[in-house]
Amino acid sequence: MLIDMAKKSPLFSGNKSKAIETEPAWKVLIVDDEPDVHTVTKLALSRFKLDNRSLEFINAYSGEQAREILEKESDIAVAFVDVVMESDHAGLELIKWIREENHNHVIRLILRTGQPGQAPEENVIVNYDINDYKSKAELDSRKLVTSVYSALRSYRDIMEIEKSRQIQVKHRHGLERVLKATSGLFELRNLQQFADGLLAQVASLLNIDQETMLVSYNALDVMSERIDSDSIQVLAATGKFGHHVNQTIPEDIIALLQQAIHAQQCLYQEDVFVGYFPTNSSWVNLLYIDGVKDISPLDKQLIDIFSINVGVAFENLLLNQEIEDTQSELILKLGDVVESRSKETAHHVRRMAEYCHQLGILSGLPIEEAELLKRAAPMHDIGKIATPDAILLKPGKLDSEEWEVMRQHPNAGYQILADTGRPLLDASAIIALQHHEKFDGSGYPNGIQGEEIHVFARIVAIADVFDALSHKRCYKEAWPIDKVIEEMDACSGSHFDPRLIKIFLENIEVFLQIKQSWLDPS
Repeated sequence: MLIDMAKKSPLFSGNKSKAIETEPAWKVLIVDDEPDVHTVTKLALSRFKLDNRSLEFINAYSGEQAREILEKESDIAVAFVDVVMESDHAGLELIKWIREENHNHVIRLILRTGQPGQAPEENVIVNYDINDYKSKAELDSRKLVTSVYSALRSYRDIMEIEKSRQIQVKHRHGLERVLKATSGLFELRNLQQFADGLLAQVASLLNIDQETMLVSYNALDVMSERIDSDSIQVLAATGKFGHHVNQTIPEDIIALLQQAIHAQQCLYQEDVFVGYFPTNSSWVNLLYIDGVKDISPLDKQLIDIFSINVGVAFENLLLNQEIEDTQSELILKLGDVVESRSKETAHHVRRMAEYCHQLGILSGLPIEEAELLKRAAPMHDIGKIATPDAILLKPGKLDSEEWEVMRQHPNAGYQILADTGRPLLDASAIIALQHHEKFDGSGYPNGIQGEEIHVFARIVAIADVFDALSHKRCYKEAWPIDKVIEEMDACSGSHFDPRLIKIFLENIEVFLQIKQSWLDPS
């Protein structure tokens, strides 16, 4: 795939002409034990240029060989590092050596892996000082080129600052703040967290505590004579600007934002700072800070570097959000297929997702985990695709042999979803396997009990039973709500986690509103 994409890239053409290069090529170190990876990477980047400088590739086929090269070569700009080489964590050990023993904090490190399960993305980003993390399966030519542009620009700007000034404590502390702030932004997983985090990081970077506003703008209209205030979205704000979130922005601020957009750079004017954070997509982030005075030249340089990395972080956030939205929609569609085949009440899986999300929040799950549960819950019965119609659609009671077949659907669902290394599918696999387990250990398929059952599965069990009892099925009519509540309360400590069912019943109106919102007459 990467080879095909590389051949289609505008950077890869048959034109042999070359501009005169006035400076040496950027040095790129490829650390991977697979020769084909070296070949494909160099092929995809063969026509790459930045500031009229091409790339010089240096090859290392093990972590140990990379160490020897890095001890001799002090001007390598970017390193692609594979995770699994001579050992399962050779790449991570190399990164730790580069930062902690070799004391090289300038080289841009892009971690690549063909086995995401060996080095989970969240753990690696938190525990290792890397600049990007890519799965080889998703790394096509376009994304590879984008990563190198971003990495080299950061490297170039850092080197320009270090060349223009003597190495001094203030300068080093400033760079450390930029790197730390950027690293923090890469960890944020949703737009609101990103917006709030960006305000906090810029305030820390400039050592200020002023009125701030972060807005997002579609750059497709960047050359228009006047920006339409309706096209600007206020993502977060502090102080006197707090009331402008999702509201009209004052005209004098609009004018300053437009000036920064047209200039395509940060704006420093009197006591106002406007940060310009572009992305490779059509969106631009703008940070407005009022009451800022005497921003030093060093702070301006740090903000310029920071703005590049903010753009990359924001773009990664949008791409991750698109992937997650696509995954969620596919899971809902698959859940709908199972729902349709088993003749269950319409929208069962969609109601289930909402029930689980609300119960997760009410029970104290972190927002990120509650969102993950919401996306994973619709796959709880995916194993029923392996259940014969004669059993699945039987209107009467199942006999012992039929019941034994029906009890296999949790294992079937787990086998479909497990061992992907993807948090969403891993969560779905656990839910599919355990959602028929009971708190007292009398459930199936494994008879586990109490907190041995994952909290996601304990929540899904409550939501599944509530929806099943309160809606018509092929084998029964819908129960009255008061009878549903009575039955579920009676199952506290046997079928259901006592704490969770107590929270559910105490907030029953929340779940009845969700039920009603689907306008299901049953």
